[in-house]
Amino acid sequence: MPPLLAGLVDDAALATGGTTPLDTTAIIDAATVHREHVSGWYAPLVGPLLIPASAASVLPATVPETEKPPEIAVLADTGLDGFLASRERLARHFTIRQVEVAVAKRGEDPQPGLHRLIRALASGAAPRGYAEIPLSWGLLGALDTVASARAAGAPLGAKFRTGGLAAELFPTPVELAAVISACRERELPFKLTAGPHHALRSADPETGFVHHGFLNVLVGTLLAVEGGEVADVAEALAATDPVRLIEPVRARQGRPRPLWEGFGAASVLDPLTDLIRFGLVDGGFD
Repeated sequence: MPPLLAGLVDDAALATGGTTPLDTTAIIDAATVHREHVSGWYAPLVGPLLIPASAASVLPATVPETEKPPEIAVLADTGLDGFLASRERLARHFTIRQVEVAVAKRGEDPQPGLHRLIRALASGAAPRGYAEIPLSWGLLGALDTVASARAAGAPLGAKFRTGGLAAELFPTPVELAAVISACRERELPFKLTAGPHHALRSADPETGFVHHGFLNVLVGTLLAVEGGEVADVAEALAATDPVRLIEPVRARQGRPRPLWEGFGAASVLDPLTDLIRFGLVDGGFD
């Protein structure tokens, strides 16, 4: 697995967005499959298992003897307070690697929620945190706050939503390019959620929404880090020709990936299959 792709794909098998209630069996099954992922030949590609904080309510109070618990990223779907209330029970069953918190809704001031998250991390709430910041009013000020907190030692990164159930939740290539460039200017690591779903930018045949491709985002981030302008990054994000994306990735695959810390996929095998199909990963399935 090339260093450029290490930890690119979080296991989002349980991240249903609240559309499907979770039960104990679903959580145990997802944890079992995740263990298979992180013990397979493609393990370096795989990040933590994403688990909503609300799942704690269906976890048993006692923990049976088992193998080493999987690493998880907790999605604070019940808010920061809900995560703090559920943290102890989650930690009995899993190793909490990070918490990801939406600090505001679209149109709200992200600063109050952001400062609450920073204080929670300072008190040891989680080893690392990601502040999901809406791509709307107050974004740049929030990025400045995250950058200042990181400079003071806070284990904090940014997270952005790049899709959903409404058209306005899908940033255009220019909008996303501006966000990536803003993170570059602040040396700020970031994650993406609600997409991308495939390697290349493409339209969903059912909804018609155009989803960002993970190769597009990867190349766009590389260009930004190397000094590219917003227009250069946007051009990469808008590309649909795989050759324009595959070659830049192949040329840089021996380097660690800068800034972009990955995205969640409902099936880890889907992005892996795309990477194999485009010749960026050598390997096969047992």
